[in-house]
Amino acid sequence: MPTPTRKLHPFALTDVTIDDPFWTPRQEANRAVSIPHILAMCRQTGRVDAFKLDWRPGDPNPPHIFWDSDVAKWIEAAAYSLATRPDKRLEAEVDEIIDLIVAAQQTEGYLNIHFTVVEPEKRWANLRDWHELYCAGHLIEAAVAYWQATGKRALLDAVCRYADYIGSVFGRGKGKKRGFPGHEELELALVKLFRATGEQRYLKLSKFFVDERGRKPHYYDKEAKERGDDPKTWWARDYSYNQSHVPVREQDEALGHSVRAMYLYSGMADVAAETGDEELRTACKRLWASAVERKMYVTGGVGSAHQGEKFTADYDLPNESAYAETCAAIGLVYFAHRMLQLEADGKYADVLEQALYNGVLSGVGVRGDRFFYVNPLASAGGHHRQEFFGCACCPPNLARLIAELGSYVYATSGNALYVNLYVGGEGETEVAGWPMTLHQETCYPWEGAVKLTVELGQPTKFDVRLRLPGWCRAFSLEVNDEPVEPRLTKGYASLKREWQDGDVVELCLDMPVERIVANPAVVEDAGKVALQRGPLVYCLEQCDHSGDVRGLALPDDAELTARFDTNLLGGATVIETTGLAPAATGWKGSLYRPLSETSAKPVRIKAIPYCLWDNRAPGAMAVWLPRG
Repeated sequence: MPTPTRKLHPFALTDVTIDDPFWTPRQEANRAVSIPHILAMCRQTGRVDAFKLDWRPGDPNPPHIFWDSDVAKWIEAAAYSLATRPDKRLEAEVDEIIDLIVAAQQTEGYLNIHFTVVEPEKRWANLRDWHELYCAGHLIEAAVAYWQATGKRALLDAVCRYADYIGSVFGRGKGKKRGFPGHEELELALVKLFRATGEQRYLKLSKFFVDERGRKPHYYDKEAKERGDDPKTWWARDYSYNQSHVPVREQDEALGHSVRAMYLYSGMADVAAETGDEELRTACKRLWASAVERKMYVTGGVGSAHQGEKFTADYDLPNESAYAETCAAIGLVYFAHRMLQLEADGKYADVLEQALYNGVLSGVGVRGDRFFYVNPLASAGGHHRQEFFGCACCPPNLARLIAELGSYVYATSGNALYVNLYVGGEGETEVAGWPMTLHQETCYPWEGAVKLTVELGQPTKFDVRLRLPGWCRAFSLEVNDEPVEPRLTKGYASLKREWQDGDVVELCLDMPVERIVANPAVVEDAGKVALQRGPLVYCLEQCDHSGDVRGLALPDDAELTARFDTNLLGGATVIETTGLAPAATGWKGSLYRPLSETSAKPVRIKAIPYCLWDNRAPGAMAVWLPRG
């Protein structure tokens, strides 16, 4: 295969320690609350015991086609938590479940609950709609993560057997099926398995699935006819729903189910990085532009339609009816991280951060035991987090991303060290052949000050590259209390010098409150503004106001004041100002009246970070405010 072209190499999770006023409490809630809660719900709903394969026809609660993936994502979350904070009890729970999974594997290597006990005769019969290959991908990710965290190979060996069996069924060889996943995920998982084992066959299998997607004659037509179905009667109507309408290298618009799309694009970027496939890399860049420049919410959410959980037309971004599934925002983080590794361009880290701090974090309550599946940008007051879902993809997805946060903070490229996210703690690596530790102190995202201290065994020449966020309009930079003018390259401030042990870098990112406006083509947001400070998007919540917050207007000349509120959900910066509320009197018997006969009164407005809404009293919420 061609030469790999990955420019950035993230630090291993175990080489990063997070000690941060914003993220440490969230990771602790994830470890102490979310991970145990999700396991309890998986047990309560039968997901764990289903691996015992003791369900029989006529029994209640038949195992669903995607249950394997929910448990697998929980294992992955637990693995990342164990990698950074060992916990014998948690590890024992994971081992117990892995024993069940390994025992459930069939002789030839097949490993899926539903199609072993519920419909064994339908194995591989409907790749388009059923989730066998999707579940396989999540089992692989879980196995790799757990092996890396603990050194235990039981699940890794099982998924290698499963991947080898899949490779014996699918491919271009004689007698093989030329199918591909209906719900993408396996593509990126196989690249992880390749990186963990060094076995090229897993990379080649991933590339096969990427390359085969959308080719004619269409495999899903063939398998539908073999089932006795008419492909034209499929509910989704066309194959853009699962991104198989044309081969991936010909795709130029983000279409279909948004989570599937993000996972596919992530897998495409992985394959491009490992094979040097420039055509595939170019396709990733086109699809990135479509999703981010024309179809992404200001919160980093993607996929606006409830029907099909999918992308719609360019600039179609309704607020109150927004879907913006939590998993889709997580998928965008994955895609952004892979594009960052491919291109070493800060614009990808900007979107990663935008999605992470807004569309992802809104998905979990501050306690860690309630979750959003859907993330609208306005609510009449009836939208609330739930303890779990029948389709429970989002809770364990959140848990694994939050637990794995450390691997997104730093990266290396040759003799250059990249700081991609501002998160307190430290990262350890080798630069120019010498070990070094970078200590980071910050109160980000509440404040823009970042202090970095270099720990080195001996003076070493290398390049430190600090991301300058896209939202930042002004910054200052000092090394050992002396102002410096860095070289700016692709969104990073580059400091190349001979570094000494104890050198201190201080970065100050100007963090004013900004009024954000949407592209005029987004008609839903015409005449409106959103508030943003640093990476955080803000919203108005009913419990801070009288009257419906969706009717409050913000004058263009209103002074915006940021203040840290120690009493708000553990402490958060709020934005305060004076807005306008329409007079509610005099409307009896009238639906419309002249503007000259209406009035508005000044009211105090308090905006909180969008990621924190629905953690207090239930009520209405709005991100976009009419300009007064």
